[in-house]
Amino acid sequence: MAANTGQAVNIFSEIGKLKQVIVHRPGRELENLVPDYLDRLLFDDIPFLEAAQKEHDEFAKILEDNGVEVLYLERLVTEALDAADVKEQFVDEWLAETGLAKGATYEAIRQDLLNYDDTFEMVLKTMEGYTKTEVEVSDSVSLADSISGDYPFLVDPMPNLYFTRDPFATIGNGVSINHMYAETRNRETLYGKYIFDFHPNFKDTETYYKRDAETRIEGGDILILSEKTLAIGISQRTDARSIETLAKNIFGTTSYDEVLAFSIAENRKFMHLDTVFTMVDYDKFTIHPEIEGDLQVFSVTKDGEGVKIEEKVDTLENILAEALEIEKVELIRCGGGDPVIAAREQWNDGSNTLTIAPGVVIVYNRNTVTNKLLREAGITVHEFDGSELVRGRGGPRCMSMPVYRENI
Repeated sequence: MAANTGQAVNIFSEIGKLKQVIVHRPGRELENLVPDYLDRLLFDDIPFLEAAQKEHDEFAKILEDNGVEVLYLERLVTEALDAADVKEQFVDEWLAETGLAKGATYEAIRQDLLNYDDTFEMVLKTMEGYTKTEVEVSDSVSLADSISGDYPFLVDPMPNLYFTRDPFATIGNGVSINHMYAETRNRETLYGKYIFDFHPNFKDTETYYKRDAETRIEGGDILILSEKTLAIGISQRTDARSIETLAKNIFGTTSYDEVLAFSIAENRKFMHLDTVFTMVDYDKFTIHPEIEGDLQVFSVTKDGEGVKIEEKVDTLENILAEALEIEKVELIRCGGGDPVIAAREQWNDGSNTLTIAPGVVIVYNRNTVTNKLLREAGITVHEFDGSELVRGRGGPRCMSMPVYRENI
């Protein structure tokens, strides 16, 4: 565990020295991606699993070599289920969210999962999903079990799980268990629920948002600017109403007194705020220049039992400098501002940097122009190959859920 401050979760910035992080090593769920159903599972292409795992291992090694304790999502869930003896409860809740109708197939899958002696292997199987060819039911006992179709899965895989940033988000000493944009990803938040309800190290963590909320929010849209201010994207994946709900839940019970809501385009290439905007040092940010022209920023602050909304009419640099209480900030533009290079490198997550200490970041090596600009700005850059991982449209920040940073 990280240094003891009495709190399992301690995230009051984007840049404090990272001590502990949750990741998920890509597994067999990627091998259940098929071309006809990529859209359904939010993928554009099919990564080669063996290469993706090597790339992810390289990412984890950079973290460990820089003093970061790497926690694996699949191990944390296993430890939570075993510690609280809630394996059967988990299976039943997982099944209830698969969309399967109760019947012979439903019961066959339930029994298969409960027959696993190794809880870790069972957890991996819930992530992998079930194809029609691997479940045999001798006698159909319901109409639902009798229906056949072309779709090859009984239970969809969860190939997006290696983007651990999104299903839940650590904020201060608490966590937001998110309601996701797409049904295929909303099941991922069940793992976060069990970690923060039952894991011996995390079960007492305060929760600021519930996965059964009516409106969507995802962790890639939540940036921790300081101990007072959050930045949250209004995006394809995060609803403005969710930001108000989260703000009401944290104001008055935490050190946070302002949320800056960034309204960005609602499309796949600008999926989350952190795909176009990340903090890399005390006074430096990466940004995709394409969002600057139409960007609206709103200040959300406490107003009695509710919140007050005011548009911030100023340059982005001035808005950020004011929020951070510093004289000025520097925006490092993806691709150097060149429209072709910027578009290409943003698509390959050139703006999705993971900061592991002030002025120290981890990035994909493929974004050569942006990485050179980061170095020229005095940033220490650790690169790794992301040729397969990037096919899921996410970078190093997307693949990491910090749970402990040193305060700055």
